[in-house]
Amino acid sequence: MKKISIFLALLTLGLGFSQENINDIFAAGINDAQTFAEDYFAPATEGAMFSISNGWFNSADVKPLLGFEISFIGNITPVKDEKKSFILNVDDYENLQFADGSPSKAVSTALGDIEGVEVVIEGPLAGSVDDARFELPAGLASGGVDFIPTGFIQASLGVIKATELKVRFFPKIKTDDVKVGFYGFGVQHEFTKWLPADKVMPIAISGLIGYTHLDGSYDFTDTGIIEGDNQRVESKMNTWVFQAIASTKLPVINFYGSIGYMTGKSETDVLGTYVVSEGPFTSEVYVDPFSISNKANGARATLGTKLKLSFFRLNAEYTFAKFNNFNFGVSFGFR
Repeated sequence: MKKISIFLALLTLGLGFSQENINDIFAAGINDAQTFAEDYFAPATEGAMFSISNGWFNSADVKPLLGFEISFIGNITPVKDEKKSFILNVDDYENLQFADGSPSKAVSTALGDIEGVEVVIEGPLAGSVDDARFELPAGLASGGVDFIPTGFIQASLGVIKATELKVRFFPKIKTDDVKVGFYGFGVQHEFTKWLPADKVMPIAISGLIGYTHLDGSYDFTDTGIIEGDNQRVESKMNTWVFQAIASTKLPVINFYGSIGYMTGKSETDVLGTYVVSEGPFTSEVYVDPFSISNKANGARATLGTKLKLSFFRLNAEYTFAKFNNFNFGVSFGFR
């Protein structure tokens, strides 16, 4: 069950914490907690937005009227090393200090694997019992997970001439710690269908617009330096992708490619009750302390291939972007 929770959390926004002390950061005060959380979560939410925006097409050749296809699609988004850490400078914080006195050092993001970084929140008298000491949280890579997976079902239907509508969804799934689900819709229009020589042309060219929405939450309620209840992170993501697609039109094996642009925004709410039990902020109570907004955008290019066997099809593709992605799909349908 723990492994299932980790992968569902990855689907959410990379919030499958491999450490239990993420909430200890509230011992540094509400402002420091928010400053840290913004840098800690940002690569995970950005990576998740790029990941859920993939897999919209496997050809530029759209389906005829009432032609349809059902696809089961999986994505794997590798995490680059530069997204696993960030430089924490104590000058940017009001109370947080490294226990070894360092002015700055690399610490883990929610996708990283840096462990054992101890920080201290000093009380009125440095080195007194009023100090709070704890380790900063590591991330998913510390548990051996170096990628963000997503998976969903997608349906495509040919409507008016040269136009195909698409819907995608991942059914709402709940475990003790994680809740996640998403949906999306898109439209693809083939420009070459309007040309007189369309039937004999060896390639198809089309354009696509796709929208995806994700809702997810991760419950990390824990006791220690920070007590409380119902401690969780809830996130909503909205992404848009715009693609120009070209593909071959061969009987069995085809190749396709695209260039495009993705833009997205996430809203992450840190919710619940947080009661500080150690350090200078002892007895401080924070309820639903803050929200974090993140944006992601960037150009993308995709190369892929598709194998057609009657009504059964297989496709695989690789997307080059800020977060590269490998996508594979199994489809069933009739033209």
